[in-house]
Amino acid sequence: MAAQFLTDRPTRVRWTILAMLFLVTTVNYADRATISIAGPELSKVLDLSPVQMGFVFSAFAWSYVLAQLPGGWLLDRFGTRITYFFSIFLWSVFTLFQGWVGFFSGATAVAVLFGLRLLVGAAEAPSFPGNSRLTTSWFPTAERGTAAAIFNSAQYFATVLFAPLMGWLVHSFGWESVFFVMGGLGIVMALVWLKVIHGPRSHPRVNAAELKQIEHGGALIDLETTGAKKQAIDTWSCIRQLLSSRMLLGIYIGQYCINTLTYFFLTWFPVYLVKERHMTILKAGFIAALPAIAGFLGGVLGGVISDRMIKAGYSTSTARKTPIIGGMLLATTMILCNYVESDAVVVAVMALAFFGKGIGALGWAVVGDTSPSQAGGMSGALFNTFGNVAGITTPIVIGYILSATGSFYGALVFVGANALATVLCYLFLVGEIRRFEFARPVVKADAKAA
Repeated sequence: MAAQFLTDRPTRVRWTILAMLFLVTTVNYADRATISIAGPELSKVLDLSPVQMGFVFSAFAWSYVLAQLPGGWLLDRFGTRITYFFSIFLWSVFTLFQGWVGFFSGATAVAVLFGLRLLVGAAEAPSFPGNSRLTTSWFPTAERGTAAAIFNSAQYFATVLFAPLMGWLVHSFGWESVFFVMGGLGIVMALVWLKVIHGPRSHPRVNAAELKQIEHGGALIDLETTGAKKQAIDTWSCIRQLLSSRMLLGIYIGQYCINTLTYFFLTWFPVYLVKERHMTILKAGFIAALPAIAGFLGGVLGGVISDRMIKAGYSTSTARKTPIIGGMLLATTMILCNYVESDAVVVAVMALAFFGKGIGALGWAVVGDTSPSQAGGMSGALFNTFGNVAGITTPIVIGYILSATGSFYGALVFVGANALATVLCYLFLVGEIRRFEFARPVVKADAKAA
């Protein structure tokens, strides 16, 4: 039972929840990136072409995308705490298993690696919709941009913290060690999750003053209430109505374009440093951390700017769109790397581009602002489905570009063009950002208490 006493000063339990989301998302992205750090060595051991590596890099996203809607349904049906626990545990086990791919050879090894990446993707599907549900239930509107920016910035912190470590592991102990270490860490994190995470009404350390404060600020505090009456949703009617919204469709397409930058960074960027810039994998691991630091700082700054604009009286649309548009324009500067020779300048330009990308990565805050209360998990899952199609297309398209040209020139143009496309979506397609209301009922008439 949550504490029911009222004190003059509200507790700040929501920030503990956010810290846990940040840590879990850091491990989440580190596990996604294991394949890119191990990639140069794996491509030698398994004799993979750039196109084959592109398909291996994309395997995660195929299942991740396909599992989004089932993952959203699980979140809405069973709640975030339990669903997310199984997600963390399973993706960590499958990550650990990748360390044994070396026991196989030839086509069998490639098939096993591809299959395990598919399993990791499916297991991770509920993660970001779960993050969105928890921040929507714990954070008022004027803090939600910062909260979403912080957990989303974990993707950069993961590189800052783990890319040097994973590069050192590959250099010192072989590529297999990366998967063993990261898989074991994730299993531990799953157990910590169960201890820390609860819904607002059931958290043992929250007081009534904090509940009142966040509820009055726009938090949906009953979203994660254990034992609350569950409404059976007509899934297909829900999806059709969400996709019929021009606002939501613009947000979804924009997220696809933003994630093109994300997946370039997660998959091909270390390879770019090794193959195009002729760095060692150890050096590439440390160098990759520098743009990641810039992305992390930009990500936090974007959320702070957005929330301060709301507190200053700007509309939600203006407060969310301004950092997104400005940040993604800055991200297009990565194309300049095609025209410079100095490694130091390349790293500086990439850092600037990912600083901008971090500022503009406010999509999950926008999901919290727009998702209908009856289907927050489904709305977040649909958003994430669109966004992570980029995880399929980006590695494969870049693989074909490299195969055809032997250079990353076209790849950087492709990634930069997607940043510009995000700007166009938010300028001309999204319109006013507001909470979506279903035009027709989506709750089944015969819904019963869960």
